[in-house]
Amino acid sequence: MDFLVVGPGAMGCLFAARLKKAGHEVNLLDYRQERADLINRQGIHVEGVSGDYQVKVPASVERVEGEPEVVLICVKANQTASTAELLKSWITPHATILTLQNGLGNLETLQSIFGSERVLGGITAEGATLLGPGHIRHAGQGDTVIGPRGSAESPASRIVKAFNQAGFKAKAVPNAEDLIWGKLVINVGINALTAIVRLRNGLLPELEGTRAVMEEAVREAVAVASAKGVDLPYPDPLGRVIEVCRATSSNMASMLQDVLHQRATEVPFINGAIVEQGRTLGIDTPVNYTLTCLVQAIEKTYDQRVG
Repeated sequence: MDFLVVGPGAMGCLFAARLKKAGHEVNLLDYRQERADLINRQGIHVEGVSGDYQVKVPASVERVEGEPEVVLICVKANQTASTAELLKSWITPHATILTLQNGLGNLETLQSIFGSERVLGGITAEGATLLGPGHIRHAGQGDTVIGPRGSAESPASRIVKAFNQAGFKAKAVPNAEDLIWGKLVINVGINALTAIVRLRNGLLPELEGTRAVMEEAVREAVAVASAKGVDLPYPDPLGRVIEVCRATSSNMASMLQDVLHQRATEVPFINGAIVEQGRTLGIDTPVNYTLTCLVQAIEKTYDQRVG
């Protein structure tokens, strides 16, 4: 298949490198010329649980030549709308758009711009850390699930086949929205906590303080999901969060990576989304509100940190 991966962050580089290594056509889209030039010179370097290898993946800025069959969106949630509008100006109308992003709202934004029939949603439990431009550590492996599934020859089925060829554990399911909520609950329990306490995933359930905050944040998210009629894709939400923490124990969550690099985080689309949904439904979410406020306070004071 012919893939366009949008966003050269940790997850974008991981999927681009492994799909290319498996023999698929892959292009990478960036918004920074100097980074695209560096990736074109050096390729993408992956180290970690899937081995140590370097893959040449063409990188471009603003647009690429050709007509990709699949556009894989790997930008931050706060960049989804602007990125989609840019893509819409030149991408072929036959391309399938797939989001594996964190947080709520990405699927709906993409559907509003490209049309619901062209957009697939999904999640991935792969863990990756960006070490530098085009250089990542593959810190943990997990399932990648997309939907809606469609027929055996549908875009979703063909993408799953390509992902499995690239060494991912992928499958398609009928309903993408429940998947996205399932990933959201996991991120609610992990990401903001790591950004605040600056610990890798594996320590969160092992420390009394972080475990207690995690439990309450997840409980609030589950209450909101239940009130919305969401069917979470696992029976024990807290158990699933802890399982993911341990499976990606050496990984630095994306929000922690953002804080360490003094970038904007996705907290409004994760813990903040639970707060907003809770207000609409009349459900109190004090722990998620507190986590959101603290991460946003960190963001606003990057240039005033002590130590």
